[in-house]
Amino acid sequence: MELDIFFTPIAEIPTDKEAIGENISSYFDGAAFPSWEDADVVVFGVQEARNSYNNKGCSAGQNKIRSSFYGLNSSQNYAIADLGNIAQGKEVEDTYSAVSEVVKDLVSKGKFVIILGGSQDITYANYLGYQKLEQTVNLVSIDDRFDISADEELAFSSLNYLNKIVLHQPNYLFNLSQLAFQGYFVKKSQVKLLEDLYFEYLRLGELQDDMTLSEPMLRNADILSVDMKALRKAEFSAAKGIGPNGLFANEMCQLMKYAGISDKLSSVGIYDYDHELDFDGSGAQLIGQMMYFLIEGFYARKGDYPSGLKADNIKYVVHHGEIDHNLIFYKSPKSDRWWLEVPYPPREDFKFERHHLVPCSYNDYQEAMNENIPDVWWKTYRKLN
Repeated sequence: MELDIFFTPIAEIPTDKEAIGENISSYFDGAAFPSWEDADVVVFGVQEARNSYNNKGCSAGQNKIRSSFYGLNSSQNYAIADLGNIAQGKEVEDTYSAVSEVVKDLVSKGKFVIILGGSQDITYANYLGYQKLEQTVNLVSIDDRFDISADEELAFSSLNYLNKIVLHQPNYLFNLSQLAFQGYFVKKSQVKLLEDLYFEYLRLGELQDDMTLSEPMLRNADILSVDMKALRKAEFSAAKGIGPNGLFANEMCQLMKYAGISDKLSSVGIYDYDHELDFDGSGAQLIGQMMYFLIEGFYARKGDYPSGLKADNIKYVVHHGEIDHNLIFYKSPKSDRWWLEVPYPPREDFKFERHHLVPCSYNDYQEAMNENIPDVWWKTYRKLN
């Protein structure tokens, strides 16, 4: 399918000769549609916010973000295509359908996709693109609250879009990780729902105490969804409903660098930026810098996932008396990153034992050495059952 049928061109963005924008193949007014097949990174906007909860102004403003990003500088030689914007369809579902088709084609061709929203419910459309590829998905959400509800009767919106993903049939969601949520915004029923499904989460305070705790979760992600309301208002005011507590700007950029370095991550959506509230342009500047750190991370990928015989990685075997399996860890000498091998539970239809590799940290290895079973091992084992 030709992707140009989904997109509208954008106004030309003037940039300096040495700026990043000079190396971006963009769908400007009067220009031909970019040859995205030659790009490593593909960017597009989605001008949709009809299912947003109290932030309808986030449907536009993508060009303000682009102006910020295009004007930055880098020593890297980027290969980026900017396809323009997907405009609102006649119905919201039409927009979702367009997004899912575009994501499906781009991800299937191995592109690293950055979506500029729009409201965060577009994450559901992003997920549908992977479903069309019949690909199992690990999703990470950076948000100040859980956009999920135990009440299935609520109308669909950006406040409960995760319901559509978690309950979707056929279900291709393997894991959900929630980062930077603030406990007073989250109901007990929401926490219980995540725990019952063996999903992961990190509270804002836990994350800020040790940002490295997020790295294995982001390394395991296929999709990253970022709600800009996860930031504190003093850092980012270009969204309705943003509170006084949240991530600092540099912390958000650190998360983007972790995400970009992940060999597995293939799409990122940045949502809920309201350009009408961005009076001094600092909100667009921050998102432009987030894109910069994502792409810098992408070009710094190590390609050290321990596949095949894992000969290039250091293997550590920890004996544990409580389970029937050894705890097997792999450490990459390239990046010092760790993985943990989790066996599939025994089943009659499995002739041979199979294993699933999940990213972990050195702390998990220390836990195992202290005769504790790492939480990530138990949750993964139960999901595989």
